[in-house]
Amino acid sequence: MSTAKGNQSTRFGETVPGYLIPVLNEREIRAAAGILFFATFLSLMFIVFRENFVPIKYVITLFFTDFVIRVFVSPRYSPTLVIGRLIVSRQNPEYVGAAQKKVAWIIGVILSAIMFLLMVIMNTYSIITGIICLICLLFLFFESVFGICLGCIMYKWIYKDKAQYCPGEVCDIKAKQPIQKTSGIQLLMVLGFILLTVGLAFFFNGFFQIKPHDLWEMLNGAKP
Repeated sequence: MSTAKGNQSTRFGETVPGYLIPVLNEREIRAAAGILFFATFLSLMFIVFRENFVPIKYVITLFFTDFVIRVFVSPRYSPTLVIGRLIVSRQNPEYVGAAQKKVAWIIGVILSAIMFLLMVIMNTYSIITGIICLICLLFLFFESVFGICLGCIMYKWIYKDKAQYCPGEVCDIKAKQPIQKTSGIQLLMVLGFILLTVGLAFFFNGFFQIKPHDLWEMLNGAKP
């Protein structure tokens, strides 16, 4: 049985039988990270292609609010985590330690607070906001796609202690299984894929830049 103490509604993390510390569901965390990544990336596209900063101001405000709720109230009441829970409710939970997630989300609070001050309150943009935005996208991308919590790495640096119940059991030292190992041929395939990408950019960039034609207009124009 779990030995975690505290009020279930306010404690950071949840008590689950068999786990000695409060835990969180990694699946809903990844779903929430995907939601935030999509919103942030989409708002960034509005800036790049339309010079429209309105969407990013909404995203930053909601991002900051969500992370404040996670850290200072409870992850149970984070809107994006609740949505993530609804999305993955039919999947078996993957429990991870809440302590390292709190450290990661404190970093999120700090970064989003700076963005909120600079872009929403002061209504400015600079290389600082650009770098922070890219850092947030990187953190969210690794969390949602690979299940790698970059912010959680800070936990070990700050507390000089080994985190418990990491996603994918990466905290536990173990040998790779055969299906996890990569052969020389596989690495050569990756190298070939990279060379293909470079070759396409070098030889076909001009062809790819030609504006596409409307398919139906082209078909109608081909009719006698």
